[in-house]
Amino acid sequence: MRQSKLLMSTLREVPAEAEARSHQWMLRGGYIRQAASGIYSFLPLGYKVLRKIECIIREEMDAAGAQELHMPAMQPAELWKASGRYELYGPELMRMHDRHEREFALGPTHEEVVVSIARQEISSYRQLPVNVYQIQTKFRDERRPRFGLLRGREFLMKDAYSFDRDWEGLDVVYRQMFAAYERIFQRMGLEFRAVEADSGAIGGQGETHEFMALAEIGEDTVVSCSACSYAANLERAGFRVKACASDAKADPEQHAEEAALEPEQVYTPGIKTITELADFLDVPPVKIIKTLIYEADGQLVAVLVRGDREVNEVKVKNDLQAEHVALASPETVLAVTGAEIGFAGPAGLVLPILADKEVAEMTAAVAGANLLDTHVRGIVPGIHFSLEQTGDFRNAEPGDKCLLCGSELEFHRGIELGHVFKLGTKYSAALDATFVDQDGQQKPFVMGCYGIGVSRVMAAVAEQSITEERLIWPLSIAPFHVHIIPISMKDDAQRELSEQLYVQMTQAGIDVLLDDREERAGVKFKDADLAGAPMVIIVGRGAGDQEVEWLGREGVKESITSIEALERAVLAVKGLAAMAPERK
Repeated sequence: MRQSKLLMSTLREVPAEAEARSHQWMLRGGYIRQAASGIYSFLPLGYKVLRKIECIIREEMDAAGAQELHMPAMQPAELWKASGRYELYGPELMRMHDRHEREFALGPTHEEVVVSIARQEISSYRQLPVNVYQIQTKFRDERRPRFGLLRGREFLMKDAYSFDRDWEGLDVVYRQMFAAYERIFQRMGLEFRAVEADSGAIGGQGETHEFMALAEIGEDTVVSCSACSYAANLERAGFRVKACASDAKADPEQHAEEAALEPEQVYTPGIKTITELADFLDVPPVKIIKTLIYEADGQLVAVLVRGDREVNEVKVKNDLQAEHVALASPETVLAVTGAEIGFAGPAGLVLPILADKEVAEMTAAVAGANLLDTHVRGIVPGIHFSLEQTGDFRNAEPGDKCLLCGSELEFHRGIELGHVFKLGTKYSAALDATFVDQDGQQKPFVMGCYGIGVSRVMAAVAEQSITEERLIWPLSIAPFHVHIIPISMKDDAQRELSEQLYVQMTQAGIDVLLDDREERAGVKFKDADLAGAPMVIIVGRGAGDQEVEWLGREGVKESITSIEALERAVLAVKGLAAMAPERK
């Protein structure tokens, strides 16, 4: 491509609405333009990157035995109602009616549609296993779109679905897809982790993993062990519980003495937060029980954690096997506790109580009294309130130990790139999608689901590829492999050498961008920083002697006097970039 013909409108200033670095640089470089909140157009530079990402995904999906198809974005609402997800998905599901008042949804995912296809096309175990995928535009009505392509309302996604006769078959495909995902993200040069995860709105009946790109802008937290292979999303992260020394029930006599004492009410006017309460009573947060009232599928429940901890709502939801879990409204809290938020406590509370394991080990604790402006001292778990339901209901935190080996846990921010699920028969049973097995019996398909956020991957790679001065795409997905910049197109030697390099490299199959504009060198260099080519060739005063300057990913300039050697180097790197890591 000649830059004089390229639709690339660069911006010198950082757009005010762009928080993430990837968003800022892709707007400045003319990769994307916003059409509406959370909805973007991909301009030629951005679309080239997107297509190269798609190409890598297709190559690895095909190599893993998946077949590509294409399903409609507009889906009949009755399919979603049959699966039970029509209400579960909530306002994020974009709904509409056609002129005949038939109801449809714009698909954020395609489980229902693909199951309806399998129900029609697959009838016998002899046709199994089947693995299909598509790369398709998806829609989700995000309440707060942000970070550009990282959280949008319209996005590009690769979603694959496998159909098997049994769980053993599903496990084989799951491992194949897991390995394919590792190859895909390795080929894009990403630093990532595969972590245990929660299945969320997709649901399922087996294991599930997320693939997370490490980046400070990430909205998820990756918890990993410093010594072994354990890694999980914060929503799922387990840890070894170690009671605080001041709370452990190590002294039976002391515990008996404390249990015999009557709890003491304390007037705490206007004290609602744990920090305020700890300061007011001069007690550490580890001696305070935090009581939160939740609504789970219409039922109320109290969740107890230590004052210095945070409730993990996903763990609560999974323990209750609920579809919806959310904090109760202030009005509901007042009705069931008799006090405003901030004064709830477990003693005398007529609700099911889920107590975190650490709470069960506490003695002589402070808690809300279920009275306005009042707390109570001397609460003993198991004496003054029930401990029938205990478990892990809090987030992992720095200082916690690995569940597997006991080493220190590490915490990183991460961007979700992809997610793989063992769905089991969740959707096939709900939609009556069956096959005839070898015994002539009708059986529901055992399914897996495997997604990659294609446009999110583009933003995640950008986040990891931005230096202080340049955006440098990995060679495998760069819009151009080489950017040739003649300092002056009016100089005959510079122009002729630049054209020679451009023609020869283009004929060799290298993506080359030639800056043939009559612009100042400073303007060309700033635009090159935004164009993101991993290799830049600067043609200047040495052109008459066949000498050019080479700028690679490391940012170090060096002079090259043999154009043939330069071409061989570029061809060699391009050849390596085209192959999966294990095939080099």
